[in-house]
Amino acid sequence: MVNTMNSKPNKKSVMLSVNLENPQQRHINRISQVLDQGGLIAYPTDTFYGIGCDLFNKRGIQLIYRLKNRPLNQPFSFVCDSLKEISRYALVSNYAYKTMKRLLPGPYTFILEGTRLVPRIMLTKRKTVGIRVPDNKISLGIVRTFGRPIISTSAGFDDPYSIMEAYGSYLDIVIDGGMLNQSPSSVVSLINDKPEIIRKGKGDVSSFL
Repeated sequence: MVNTMNSKPNKKSVMLSVNLENPQQRHINRISQVLDQGGLIAYPTDTFYGIGCDLFNKRGIQLIYRLKNRPLNQPFSFVCDSLKEISRYALVSNYAYKTMKRLLPGPYTFILEGTRLVPRIMLTKRKTVGIRVPDNKISLGIVRTFGRPIISTSAGFDDPYSIMEAYGSYLDIVIDGGMLNQSPSSVVSLINDKPEIIRKGKGDVSSFL
């Protein structure tokens, strides 16, 4: 359900059709430019359509909190493009590295202790973060080209046209990556090298049981 706010921005979203298997680099460049300018996007992952912005765009993050009607003490996860990038934003032990190397890219969100690079608004009280590397060429291409992680939270719809109708006034670009059957990621905490399943989702968690 969309949280309607008192004043809607006068923004006209652009629907951009991007090839799932071979994303057009010109489109990825355009999306990255929008993110760099502080814009919000809707984009496909391997679990759902997400709404996102630059990890360092505090105003954008605050707007997404309001759109999702989400309390500030429940930080969003964010998307990295590789284990190397994860290690910039989270403390990665040998155990965590081996675990994530085995399962990523994939439908998992891993909870780790955040580094000083992570904005305070994205940290829990325990200074932890949720990080994703989705098995989706569009979202990975965006993060790789943009050069910084992007926020990841479900848009709540299976198709880009419904997202456009619900959130079009707030988004700069809605990426059309086809229909997606929403299925949340599995959330696994790797804090202190003691795996804890926070949520069973699309990713197989049998190795942690």
